[in-house]
Order: sequence, then structure tokens, then C-alpha cells
Amino acid sequence: MKRAAALLLAFFAARAVRAQAPPGRPESYREEARVERVVVDAHVTDRRGEPIPDLTAADFRVKVDGKPVPLESVEWIPADTPELPSASLPSGPENLFPPAPPPGRLIVFFFQTDYEPSRLVGLLRMSLQARHFLESLLPTDRVAVVSYDSHLKLRQDFTSDRHKLEDALFASIRTAEPPVPDDDPVPSLARNFDFVAAQKASTPERGLFLVARALAPIPGGKSLLFFGWGLGTVGGLVGPNATEQRDFSRALRLLAAARVNIFTLDVTNADYHSLETSLRNVSDLTGGTYQKTHIFPGAALDRVRRAIAGRYVLVFVKPPGKRGEHSIEVSLARHKGEVNARRYYDD
Repeated sequence: MKRAAALLLAFFAARAVRAQAPPGRPESYREEARVERVVVDAHVTDRRGEPIPDLTAADFRVKVDGKPVPLESVEWIPADTPELPSASLPSGPENLFPPAPPPGRLIVFFFQTDYEPSRLVGLLRMSLQARHFLESLLPTDRVAVVSYDSHLKLRQDFTSDRHKLEDALFASIRTAEPPVPDDDPVPSLARNFDFVAAQKASTPERGLFLVARALAPIPGGKSLLFFGWGLGTVGGLVGPNATEQRDFSRALRLLAAARVNIFTLDVTNADYHSLETSLRNVSDLTGGTYQKTHIFPGAALDRVRRAIAGRYVLVFVKPPGKRGEHSIEVSLARHKGEVNARRYYDD
């Protein structure tokens, strides 16, 4: 809790230029500046790591800036169910062919590539485990793959094609440039991906920002599996520099707008390292989990698989008061279990 509180303070202190989210769609939940409701995606698991389904608003306790707020609605979304039924999409003369909602889960694999031995071993290990993870995917799942070495690269747009995903996972360990993306799949990460900015992305935090910005127009919650070794890497022992702090602050705002939970799989081949705190923090803040992978890597990824087997969409009305950055606390009121949910919003 102290670690998360400290990072929240750091985030709130870093007053970066606001990133403008794309306009909200009436048929989808979206958080954007100066709307009246906050949408939070929460993963709730029991002591064995299994998701706890079918909870109601009375089962949750939500606080904003330390004060209780009532939930307006709670919806349980199983892994094989779209957040929005097709029948609820608007239709009419001005919208004869509305875009279909994502059929199920949207998952992004983000590989932070590095050839330092303690990291390369872990990357190779987790690339293999990620291939095993593909075997557990449902027909309704769509997965995209990006990698970051000297800059950000889109390796594979959203697809259910396992062969394409396996090729993209293998390519993520290399530094070669990716091929031209597929022709406009639905949904599409490439459609809003800034390829010019990706070439210039100088920090992994900037890479996360660009991925979040490309995801923001796509309705629904998303899970990002971050196979990495650290953030705040440019500043070295003295800590993140001004560029990293700015990029991280902007990334957090866009991750909230895109409704992305980050599940970190630390690839460093060590019991402890100085950069793991940054990885824990980004997962804590965005509502994901942090897993070490140098021991029992399969079990680490299996815990993530079970955690994202279902999620809750929590909606509450923003309490009155000064606009700006606010903390969110979500816990269970009548059950025992762990809640992973985003810890902030910015209006």
C-alpha cells in the first residue's frame, strides 16, 4: 500500500500535457475528461487465483480520495462474452453499418526486448511460455503483439490466427523491423497506431503511451501482458529523468482512457533487481498483477490466465469537488478475495 501510495503521489505530481482521448462512442463505456461517470475494470480472484463471478454492487466497497462512493452498476463479463451485445449497437440512416463490438477478450502482448544475458534468458523462456498461453485462447479472443527495443514496433495486429501470433512472438525477441500489418482487421490496433511516433519512441513509457492511444478508440476493457525488465531505465541509479516521468504520466492517463489493465511478467533472471519496483507499480496502478518468472515461469503465466478469465465493469458517478487527479480504492465488502482494479482517474 505504501508503494502504491508513493507512486500515486509521483503520478499526481507529474503534471504532463494532457493527451486528448478520441471521442467516446455512445454504445461503449469510456472514460474521458469531464464526463460524469468513472468506469473501472476489476479482476477479482480467490486465494487459489480463480476468478470470483456473479458479485453485485453490495459486494464491493469503493472509495475516491478516501471517501466512500456508491456504485451505479456492476457487470460481470466472462471471458467468452463481448462487453456489448451486437443488438445494442445504434442503427439508422446515419449509421447503416455500425462497427461490430470485439467478440470477446482483447489481449496485447508487449515484449521489452534486451540482449543483456540476465534478461535475454528470461525473454526466451517467456516467449516459449507465451506460445503455450496461446493454446488456452478461446475462439472469441483477439491478440495483438508489440515489442520495444530501441523503439516501438507493431509485430501483429489483433487476430485469432495462432500461426501469425507464434511468428510474431518469435520476431519479438529479435530487433528486425516488422512486416506491413494485416489489412484492417476488426478490431484493429494498426488503424490508430502512430508508426512515425513509434520510430521516435525513446522510452518504453512512451511506447506504452502510443499503444494505449491506439487502443483508446476500441470499445471495452483490455488486458496487456508486459513481458519486461523495467521502467525508468534511462535515468539509471538516480531514478527516472524528466522525459521518463512525463512519458509515464501521459501513459497512465491514456491507459485509463483505453481501459487497459497491465499484467507484468518480469523476465529478469534474478530473485530481486532494482527495476522491479517500477514494474510492480505500473501493475498496481492500472489494476493488473506482477509476477516473477525466473522460477516456475509456467505457473506465473497460468496465474495471469486465470485472473483474466473474467472481469467486472464497475461504474460510479464522480463525486462533486475539485477536478484533477483522484485516487480510487476498490475492495470486497462481504467476501474474501483479491481485487485488482485501477487506482486513479483524472478529470
